[in-house]
Amino acid sequence: MDFLFILHSVLRWIIIAVAALTVFKFAIGWAVNASFKGMDRGLAASFSGLLDVQVLLGLVFFLWSGFTGAGFPGYRWEHMVIMIIAAALGHVPSRLKALGDKQRFFYSVVAILGALALVYVGVMRLPGGWTR
Repeated sequence: MDFLFILHSVLRWIIIAVAALTVFKFAIGWAVNASFKGMDRGLAASFSGLLDVQVLLGLVFFLWSGFTGAGFPGYRWEHMVIMIIAAALGHVPSRLKALGDKQRFFYSVVAILGALALVYVGVMRLPGGWTR
């Protein structure tokens, strides 16, 4: 179970790095009125896919550790619910296909930053917060 916890903890930093790269690329795309191309779709898919893996790891850890001794205190439920909402918000950029490129870049940046804000809040709900 320690391996699962470590993997879940390390993956958050990978998600933040991918999110930063994606926000940077999308902000530039919005600013210069670029076309939303394959690399952009790949970055959006990578971000949402990593969030999905993180949620899956988190759910397995939540259930496994909960039934083997850690229990299900309120802060664990809060963390789980906030992170599932963050993952759902992380899928918004992939759903914006009907928008023009400039709007798609802008709303994608907003969605990713919103997901990151929820990730921040969700981690802070845990004992130890970001120092865990």
